[in-house]
Amino acid sequence: MSMDRLEYRQNTIETFFDTESVDGIWFARPRNFAWLTGGSNVIDHTTMIGVAAAGYTRTDGFVCITNNTEAARLRDEELPDEFTIMSYDWYEQSLATAVAMHTTKASVADFDVPDTKQVDGSQFRRPLAASDIQPYRELSHEVAATIERVAKKVNPGDTEREVATAIKATHAERGIKTPVVLVGGHDRVSTYRHFTPTTTTVGSYIVISVTAERHGRHVSATRAIAFEESVLNQLREYHNIAMRIEVTALDATREAARSDGTAADVFDAITDAYEVLGDSEEWRQHHHGGATGFAGREWIATPDSDEKINSPLAYAYNPTFREAKSEDTALLIDDSIEIVSITGSWPTQRVMSCQSSFGIDRHKVLDST
Repeated sequence: MSMDRLEYRQNTIETFFDTESVDGIWFARPRNFAWLTGGSNVIDHTTMIGVAAAGYTRTDGFVCITNNTEAARLRDEELPDEFTIMSYDWYEQSLATAVAMHTTKASVADFDVPDTKQVDGSQFRRPLAASDIQPYRELSHEVAATIERVAKKVNPGDTEREVATAIKATHAERGIKTPVVLVGGHDRVSTYRHFTPTTTTVGSYIVISVTAERHGRHVSATRAIAFEESVLNQLREYHNIAMRIEVTALDATREAARSDGTAADVFDAITDAYEVLGDSEEWRQHHHGGATGFAGREWIATPDSDEKINSPLAYAYNPTFREAKSEDTALLIDDSIEIVSITGSWPTQRVMSCQSSFGIDRHKVLDST
């Protein structure tokens, strides 16, 4: 992690300290640990709390507390040099009690620590630092490239699980985790919105949806391919509708950033778009995405959400319409939208918002008939 990224996080925390009269903060939940350090504290992916807590205190600066088993590895492979490591014997105490021993009562934590107030770490993760933007672009390009490279090699006789495995393996070689990979062929995309991979063969078309993560940053993208002419036109029709709804959501996000709007304003624009495009009830079938960043979704757009539209921040809207889904990761910088999960090697078309003259290029269904 570069020094300017760490400095931004220090400034964010110190502002919180001054506002809340706090002297220390500790993050053991993986997404917050990654936000602060750029590294991982995860050994067991089934647990909510990692094996270390990274923190910042007025007296000691950046500190990481972990057990003696993990201390050397974290120091060598996961933590910036600016962090001091404090370790405890794994058999003597827990992470929570170790943190309690090394902190003042005027401290907060994102997990249960004795005599310490809990804090929601999402408030620190948004907005992104300016120094997060280029790494976000780079990761987004890599994720899109992986999906597209694998997708273009798919044959109708391949199984959904084989396609998913290829994506995960390619990502793993690049140090990218893939917490979500949905792969659906004709039979299952037409039935389910979340097509977790099975041994079913792809058939006449395929939709691939991925959320990937590296150094805490998350990227989401979807691509669709038609293998038979008999399904191409209908899939394109549905996909065109999904693309327009996605662009409308991005447009509404721009507008909300200008007017201090909320996620509920984006939701209203999405549901209005469904009505304009011919089906006022289709929006009920699946959520439509929202803000991303150091979580797969920091929030999703709902009717009553008062979540602020932050800038700079990444957004990933994923509207569905029948068998189609349009999704990519976009950066909102000031009030400008930049699609970042793009390679230039997949066909696109200019798509217009339903609420203004705003338009942006979106990924089409790939014709492999």
